[in-house]
Amino acid sequence: MSKYKTFIIIETPRGSREKYDYDSRYGMLCLKKLLPEGMVFPFDFGFIPGTKGEDGDPLDAFVLSSLKTFPGCMIECRLLGAIKAVQIEKDGEKIRNDRYLFTPVVTGYEWNTGCTGELPEKLLRELEDFFINYNREEGKDFRPQGFINAKEATKQIKKNEG
Repeated sequence: MSKYKTFIIIETPRGSREKYDYDSRYGMLCLKKLLPEGMVFPFDFGFIPGTKGEDGDPLDAFVLSSLKTFPGCMIECRLLGAIKAVQIEKDGEKIRNDRYLFTPVVTGYEWNTGCTGELPEKLLRELEDFFINYNREEGKDFRPQGFINAKEATKQIKKNEG
């Protein structure tokens, strides 16, 4: 079981077509875009505060749970692992843009595992497919590179803190 716990800020709740982004200039969430009809976020999507990825944004986080949350909600979570990925931007630039997988501390029974290798393979493939299609809508190419366990994901997060 992963020992790494942190707070995740939810930008876009599970089941939403509306994609929200945190705007640091105003300290608020703003509506960024609508997903195509029939496409919704399968889980809560947000970020790890105090981190910065290669794309200049805080590291992305998916919170795997059935909780009902809202944009701006802060949840203490335990790290499960990550989908390792390379993202090719519209201008052709390649950046590392992993998606970190968490479960809430208050309902950790749902995915009580220490690494993504223990998560259902079907779930992991569906998450990859979601990000491939989501990025395609923005003219970006999301390329999954496999899964990293909670121990390796913790190292990656710590490297991007500050």
